[in-house]
Amino acid sequence: MPGTFSQIYIQVVFAVQNRECMIQSSWEEELYKYISGIMKNKGQKMLAINGMPDHIHFFFGMKPSCCLSDLVREIKKSSNDFITEKKFSKFKFNWQEGYGAFSYSHSHIDSVIKYIMNQKEHHRKHTFRDEYLDFLKKFQIEFKDEYLFKWIE
Repeated sequence: MPGTFSQIYIQVVFAVQNRECMIQSSWEEELYKYISGIMKNKGQKMLAINGMPDHIHFFFGMKPSCCLSDLVREIKKSSNDFITEKKFSKFKFNWQEGYGAFSYSHSHIDSVIKYIMNQKEHHRKHTFRDEYLDFLKKFQIEFKDEYLFKWIE
């Protein structure tokens, strides 16, 4: 019986609106579990999720039937509502428009998971802006500065 077979691994990165440091360590784990639940309910396989107070990374095995933009939109909308309902922030929380999505081969799974799980250590040496620009350059993605995240200097 013929079937569909695939290996699609995607890292997604997106930021809090205006790159504000609003994700608190006291509730970030609950947020990551919630987002992982969305992924599971959508039939995707979460491999790693972590971040900083102003942005998150997640890495997952994507089924070919998945529409990435719809998935990210759902994650942003639902997690935004979750943060509001749980009253995690005394300020209005929103994710910034846009996201980065980067594909990897099976041989890179372990190194990408390690990279994501080591975000706090990584960002002691590198800013989010530098990290994001490095991704765009490494993956040879053409971009215009005016369409990148709003950076706080």
